[in-house]
Amino acid sequence: MMRTDALTELDALAQGLLGARSTPRSPQFMPVDVFRVGEQYVIHADLPGMDPGSIDVNMGRGVLTLTAHRTAPPEENVQWLTSERFSGSYRRQITFGDDIDPDRITANYDNGVLTVTLPLDQRALPRQISVEGKGAEPQEVSASTDEQQRIDS
Repeated sequence: MMRTDALTELDALAQGLLGARSTPRSPQFMPVDVFRVGEQYVIHADLPGMDPGSIDVNMGRGVLTLTAHRTAPPEENVQWLTSERFSGSYRRQITFGDDIDPDRITANYDNGVLTVTLPLDQRALPRQISVEGKGAEPQEVSASTDEQQRIDS
């Protein structure tokens, strides 16, 4: 099944006839996968063709912000026939809350995919809390004679 967008096709036709691009187009979103594995969140963001130096990963107040920029190709002496590769700035924000350890966040860009690992703050992990009673004496449990004989055998 193929979807068509009449306005996009009309824009491409006009740009082709005029021989120039009026403005760089920007995508509507940055595709991401977000999942939790163990005690960390992992994000994979598709950013093909980005200069790694233009990628910025920022965490503040529980919100992760990913930004990147792809430079438009030079337009000197070029007659565009079609222009489908997006250029310009990309930005995506993902809310996690306060359970992330910002000092241990890592990011890696490989083969057009940005991978960000966000470890959980150890203080935010669930843990067993012992309950102590006031005024209650520890009770000693003793086995009956029959139970003691079974244990001894």
